[in-house]
Amino acid sequence: GGGTGAGGAAGRAAGARARGVAATVRGGWFGFAGSAVNALSGFLLVAVVTRGLGAHGAGAVFAGVAAFTIVSNACKLGADTALVRFVSRDLELTGGAGVPALLRTAVPPALAASTACAALLFLSPALAVWLLPGLPAGQALAVVRLFALFLPVATVSLVLLGATRGYGSVVPFVGVEQIGKPVLRVVLALPLVLLAPGVLALSAAWLAPALLGAAAAWLSLRRSRAAPRGDAGGPREERPVGGERPVGGERPVPPGEFWSFAGPRALSSVFDIAGVWTGVVLLSVLGTSAEAGIYTAVGRLVTAGTLLQLAVRLAVAAQISRLLAAGLEREAEHLHRLSTRWIVLFSWPLFMLLAAFPATVLSLFGPGFGQGAAALVVLSAACVVNVGVGNAQTVVLMAGRSTWNLATAGAGFAVQLGAGIWLVPRYGATGAALAWGLAIVVDNTASALLVRRLGFRTADRGYLHAAAVAVAAVAPSAFAARLLWGDTPWGAVLGGAFAVCGFCAALWRYRVPLGVGEFLRALRKGSEGKSRRASRAN
Repeated sequence: GGGTGAGGAAGRAAGARARGVAATVRGGWFGFAGSAVNALSGFLLVAVVTRGLGAHGAGAVFAGVAAFTIVSNACKLGADTALVRFVSRDLELTGGAGVPALLRTAVPPALAASTACAALLFLSPALAVWLLPGLPAGQALAVVRLFALFLPVATVSLVLLGATRGYGSVVPFVGVEQIGKPVLRVVLALPLVLLAPGVLALSAAWLAPALLGAAAAWLSLRRSRAAPRGDAGGPREERPVGGERPVGGERPVPPGEFWSFAGPRALSSVFDIAGVWTGVVLLSVLGTSAEAGIYTAVGRLVTAGTLLQLAVRLAVAAQISRLLAAGLEREAEHLHRLSTRWIVLFSWPLFMLLAAFPATVLSLFGPGFGQGAAALVVLSAACVVNVGVGNAQTVVLMAGRSTWNLATAGAGFAVQLGAGIWLVPRYGATGAALAWGLAIVVDNTASALLVRRLGFRTADRGYLHAAAVAVAAVAPSAFAARLLWGDTPWGAVLGGAFAVCGFCAALWRYRVPLGVGEFLRALRKGSEGKSRRASRAN
């Protein structure tokens, strides 16, 4: 009897590990593709709006977009991340019986908060003039009221998409937020620029896809709730003999427990958003607008370098939460280590190339941007630490330690603000980059230590192989080309070509310790699973 129980437990753990890896691989690469579409659409939209309205009008549109984004993310109250955690746990423990109660707990407060903020924006002419000082008072009020009307819809949509992520799929979130809405914005803005350009009209073009996005989020959640659970979760009849039930049992999640997790996450998400914009604000106040523009371009580049990490984060969060709910800590640790290995393998080479040819890369934004070369080198080095710890913050959150995440995010923001106030007047954009880099290192180092405290190891032999391949295959070629041809387009092309060749050769040579086979098997099984489901549907 004991042997049968042990064998069943081992088989269950192995199956859970395989499903987690497969879902992370498929979701991570789909998320990466969606992030690329989102980035490309964002650049196109900036170009279209700027061409139609000029720098002054485009600045008004994107100031409204920035304020709308910050407020809508704050009004979520952390409920989206809480739903990722609690929905995935509920699926593992009860098969989804508690999901309706979770939605009743999460959605009304987010709706109330966003409605209250919308009313404040709608009824405050002085606030509209303050947010958009470059526009006439009447036009500024009309634009701000338009954004206010869409605020509750966009906020609730983000919360519902958090619930769909809890079901283990990133397809609804990526399809709505990273592909559907960004592409629709460009499609709507193009004819308006040609026929009726205006700040109010192009703001409406940016906002209108939110209605379709909310409908798609609601339909996706209905479909997820109606789908058979299969092996993705559900009540577990086979438990390890003599084993205990996972912490939390199968009781419904009380609202107090939900919001004690979501509240700190809401504050930490504000710190995360503020960290991205703090350098721009400090440069605008303590430096020059030119330095703020250069720093913004640098920020876009380093953010693009973390797209894979962000994509994997979308996919891995629900899987880690589900494994922890089932009491499969070692399988969750394996998933964290494996995903971190792949993030390091494919992200570090990009940051090394950015550090080798910073002025050349920045010149793509136009003349004068090469002055931000030092800032790009600083942030590339900081992002090596960022991606090097994987999604440590996600592990901390999915383990239920949102207060820990708040502490690390708050510490990072305090470091960035304090260092920025001292460094920006002295070193300009480089000082802002140093401040943000310090914050990144503080936040991620602290998160990595907390993950270790939870019993998760990030580095193993496979991680060391990935780091060695990423550095040894790319750095010599890139920096040799820099020494021979300088920070020039010719040097960047040759250095990048040699680096890619060396990387591909090393990837093939060390494919076994790097886990390339497991990666490909996960993709193949995912394709086979889709084919079987399509056959059954037909």
